[in-house]
Amino acid sequence: MRYGFVMAGLLLIAAPAQAEDHPRSTYVTMVLQAFAAKVECPGTDVVYQDLVQKAQQMHLPEGTTEKVRKAIAWMHTGGKMGEKQDDDLMAEVAVATQATDLNQRRLGMPNWCEVQKTDLAGLIRAKGG
Repeated sequence: MRYGFVMAGLLLIAAPAQAEDHPRSTYVTMVLQAFAAKVECPGTDVVYQDLVQKAQQMHLPEGTTEKVRKAIAWMHTGGKMGEKQDDDLMAEVAVATQATDLNQRRLGMPNWCEVQKTDLAGLIRAKGG
């Protein structure tokens, strides 16, 4: 339990900005979790246009979704896909990855997938839906 608190503290320190002050960090986490759900949760899909609409609702600059997608792909494939983005965005992806991994291990994948259905409603959906 103490390890979890230490990791959470380190994640907060490593974050370039608090989520309230930086909506892009929140968005990066949502996009990362949506793609993780697509990969890890059977029958789950992501519709790119839904991600774009969410970025618009959050008043993020045009092109944010594509930059985030490329950064996630680059980081999660060791540079084989996507493109490296600016250091702040790459740090946000790293923090979101660590936090998501921690949650997946803490909850277990089946429970994590169930939580995502609610938390990411509107960003993920059943395949073919």
